Amino acid sequence: MTLVGSVLKEYRVPPAQTSPRRSTKAEQRAESMEQILDAAELLFSKHGLHGVTLKDVAKEVGVHHTLLNYYFEDKKKLFDAVFARRAGVTIDRRMEALNAYDAATGGKPTVEGALHAFLDTDLDLYIEGGEGWRNYGALGALVSNTPEGSMLMDEHFDPVVLRLVEILEKAMPDCSREDIFWGYHFVTGALMLTLARTGRIDRLSGGLCSSEDFEAIKLRIATFMAAGFHAICKSRPAV
Repeated sequence: MTLVGSVLKEYRVPPAQTSPRRSTKAEQRAESMEQILDAAELLFSKHGLHGVTLKDVAKEVGVHHTLLNYYFEDKKKLFDAVFARRAGVTIDRRMEALNAYDAATGGKPTVEGALHAFLDTDLDLYIEGGEGWRNYGALGALVSNTPEGSMLMDEHFDPVVLRLVEILEKAMPDCSREDIFWGYHFVTGALMLTLARTGRIDRLSGGLCSSEDFEAIKLRIATFMAAGFHAICKSRPAV
């Protein structure tokens, strides 16, 4: 097993845990909240913030819209809650994987290894985490190109992205910081298109490839992106 594989083995999606029994009222409230967040996540992933109303979410859940007003004062608060619910999971997993990888390499990482730590832990969530996680990925892809989504990305994901950049700088000490940031920009663009699951590659390849095949993506994306980093840094050395 490779060093990266050994490190990432610790960060698989954990099996479902049986929660301790709570009071009926607390349990019902938690279940209602999860149903609301799941329904809102699905609708927002398809239509974005401005294409969904609280009444739409209530209809999807099968409840009166006043229940949503009980939990959330407006649609933006619901949207923020949907985005934050899974963000913390993927951020923590990727940060742990990056830190573990950096430590395991003794401060001498490779570009591909760093990208595997950053990307594979996230892709595992979409491979093993079910349709809810895939809806969340599609939501991130959709809103990342909007002002509201960009601000949420800044708020939640900047620390883990900057940790990746820090490790990439160790891996490529002769590469300019500017090109490393451009490289990350191209990585995240490819990741967002992947998470969007548009089906275009399915049609374009005549069924040879599938936008749902996250295993195939995971097998290729870090290696492909690492080559891009090396290419731009070789042509534009740091000054």
